[in-house]
Amino acid sequence: MSIIQIKNLSKNFGRRTAVNDISFDIEAGSLFGFIGPNGAGKTTTIRVLTTLLKPSAGQVLVDGHSVVKQPREVRKVMGYMPDFFGVYNDMTVWEYLDFFCGCYEIEFNQRKSLISDLLELVDLSKRHDDYVDSLSRGMKQRLSLARSLVHDPKVLVLDEPASGLDPRARVEFRELLVELRRLNKTIFFSSHILSDIAEICNQVGIVEQGNLISVGHIDTLKRQLRETHHIRLRVMGDTVERAKSILATSQGVGEVEADPASDGDWDIIAEFSGDKPAVTTLLKQLVLADVPILSFAAETDSLEDVFMKLTEGGIL
Repeated sequence: MSIIQIKNLSKNFGRRTAVNDISFDIEAGSLFGFIGPNGAGKTTTIRVLTTLLKPSAGQVLVDGHSVVKQPREVRKVMGYMPDFFGVYNDMTVWEYLDFFCGCYEIEFNQRKSLISDLLELVDLSKRHDDYVDSLSRGMKQRLSLARSLVHDPKVLVLDEPASGLDPRARVEFRELLVELRRLNKTIFFSSHILSDIAEICNQVGIVEQGNLISVGHIDTLKRQLRETHHIRLRVMGDTVERAKSILATSQGVGEVEADPASDGDWDIIAEFSGDKPAVTTLLKQLVLADVPILSFAAETDSLEDVFMKLTEGGIL
């Protein structure tokens, strides 16, 4: 069941089109990564989704509620974490969360246990009396996430949540998002850090210059491009030319490169388009040609590879 439905969404700022007629759905319980370069339209889409901007055209529904006609209903089911923390430096961590509990009309007698649970979830229990301005960037991000959860929303929308974090903090934040998905939250977050999205998301959307280039499961996107492998093999030195010749004349093989390795052996790297059975067939051809293979591996495209292929050369 789709909990977020975006239909023909466009947003213009004067003559500039920030988002151009994009449509996609997000299933309940998904961890959806929205990726694209800076200026691609990610933040504009998020601001429409979170009722902060009105669309120029199209319709956006969150849990069946229109972001234009029913913004208060949308806000009840959504937690939003913007790409900036805000100015709350004179508050302690506890006061910060208590303030937002008041904003969401959480009963006073329920706040203590709720705040304790949220701080435990984001691993900030020991910092509850610290001032916000004493926290590291990673801790502030976790506190901001806790704030977005005070009203127990069905949907979390996060704008560049890993931006500016060090590698350790990024790993901790990714683990936290995975845990929230286990708690049946639907999570929509934007990022330009493709490795973060590749590791935890079950669905991705790729946007560039306001246009939605592709959307779906990462594996599905790869299949749409005809999955490309980089075949890597090591052969004995006196058979390198034979191996290169077989590869160059095999179906689906692109550029072939060979470099000398240790002890007179050679490393060969070849671009190869095809599925897993095709990789097996290629290996069989080499073996039947008496090419002594010392090692063989087929590497599938990473999300970075998929992104580059979809965005290069104006593939829209």
